[in-house]
Amino acid sequence: MTNELKVRVARRIEEAEGVCSFELVAEDSSALPAFTAGAHIDVHVAPGLIRQYSLSNDPSERHRWRIAVLREATSRGGSAGMHESVQPGDVLRVSEPRNHFPLVDAPRTLLLAGGIGVTPILAMARTLHAQGRDFELHYCGRSAGRMAFLEEMTAAEFAGRVFLHADDVPAQKFHAEQVLAEPAADGHLYVCGPNGFMDHVLATAKLLGWADANLHREYFAGVTTALASDGSFEVRVASTGLSCQVPAGKTVIEVLAAHGVEVQTSCEAGVCGTCLTRVLEGTPDHRDSFLTDAERAANDQFTPCCSRALSPLLVLDL
Repeated sequence: MTNELKVRVARRIEEAEGVCSFELVAEDSSALPAFTAGAHIDVHVAPGLIRQYSLSNDPSERHRWRIAVLREATSRGGSAGMHESVQPGDVLRVSEPRNHFPLVDAPRTLLLAGGIGVTPILAMARTLHAQGRDFELHYCGRSAGRMAFLEEMTAAEFAGRVFLHADDVPAQKFHAEQVLAEPAADGHLYVCGPNGFMDHVLATAKLLGWADANLHREYFAGVTTALASDGSFEVRVASTGLSCQVPAGKTVIEVLAAHGVEVQTSCEAGVCGTCLTRVLEGTPDHRDSFLTDAERAANDQFTPCCSRALSPLLVLDL
């Protein structure tokens, strides 16, 4: 992890069923690095275990960062570790903020959040409000008891701009076709949440005429793939000529590491983009949730932590 710093957990709050927020301050009480809405930090949850969490507080604040973690039933160690082990007073190793989900300057902004996807969306709402820009936010969840930060969302400052959609309240049911019914050439849509929610929103937006360039998304979980049933292919390191065979059941990252070639990784699920690598020859089999459709179609980069190859050989710019 580059640009690492240490932060202390100042507060831990049970925000909703299964959701904990953690307020982080600099270990030496100094000002924290600035961040922009949509940014995330990498958190060392345990030795060798790094996870990404979006910053949900007001980006104008320099005295604290706030993240929120959903306890996943199928946790690979990240959410379980945060919920079970991290307490006020603990010191965590984290990265400086990085932003793969930035706001662009637009006359109108539509924000859609599903479940824990509200974390970057809330920071965006605060930024847009502070800038006096036109926006609308729709927050969807299974029930009010599972939706974090409701008190902040229903504050007077957001009156008329924030709409809540709890699945167990028929009158609040979210209808993507209605919310997305009027695409504007200068309007931008930001969506974050579970993969199924995001896929539905983005597919509906495209059907209704939203331009791809105006659709912005951030996934929290990678696409599950079964490596064991995949075929093998060759990767070649352009700088040295080293060639390696990537068998079924192994990732490109694992094979390269076994041959002494280290590629920086973080999520290992194709979500964060840390391992993004240029492809000089060959056609990747994209299995990430990070690249846009246009970036995938260019086939000049891929995420070796999870993606594979459609061609017999990939030549990598390493």
